[in-house]
Amino acid sequence: MLKPSAGVALEGLPYIIISAFTTLLFAIMGWWPVMLIGLGLTCFIGHFFRDPERVGPEDAEAVSSPADGKVIKIAREKDPVSGEERQVIAIFMNVFNVHVNRMPVSGKIETIRYIPGKFVNASFDKASEDNERNVVVVTGKGNQRFTMVQIAGLIARRIVCWAEPADKLKRGERFGLIKFGSRVDLYMPDGYAPIVSVGQKVIAGETALAVKRKA
Repeated sequence: MLKPSAGVALEGLPYIIISAFTTLLFAIMGWWPVMLIGLGLTCFIGHFFRDPERVGPEDAEAVSSPADGKVIKIAREKDPVSGEERQVIAIFMNVFNVHVNRMPVSGKIETIRYIPGKFVNASFDKASEDNERNVVVVTGKGNQRFTMVQIAGLIARRIVCWAEPADKLKRGERFGLIKFGSRVDLYMPDGYAPIVSVGQKVIAGETALAVKRKA
């Protein structure tokens, strides 16, 4: 899988084009107040679907953030795939964040499982079990397994995953997005120590979330 980048997520282009075209029609008809609203909406949608390039952490073995947003949870919980208790870091994306998701480590996509569900506020704990979500399992260096869960939220209604099973991707590469929201949970194998804190803002592909514990 190779996802091209043009500075904006391609999935956002239909929304941008429709909004821009509607705004142009309002301008032609002389409906200036409505046109200004449409112009503002077009700018907002373009900003929402932006997809800037990123530079990864200097530590080649650090786990980078899979999403832009704010860390809302660091805990030990059951992995949704294996059922094992593992370290999880949850990142909440608001409507002003970049919503393209990136690989936290280099590795091979083992499985992808979509789970339909509800659309409650993604910042709630129950969202990880009740909401629509997409589970992506990655096997990294040393056969270490990482589980990423894309979770839709109150506004989001569309999870996009560009990756496919057996794809081999590098840390920081794009693997998907969540349209108009909302959260990504990352379950890590033992041996990694979080270096972020709850409430901290992180940047996908750039911010190091965890590093390997020294022996």
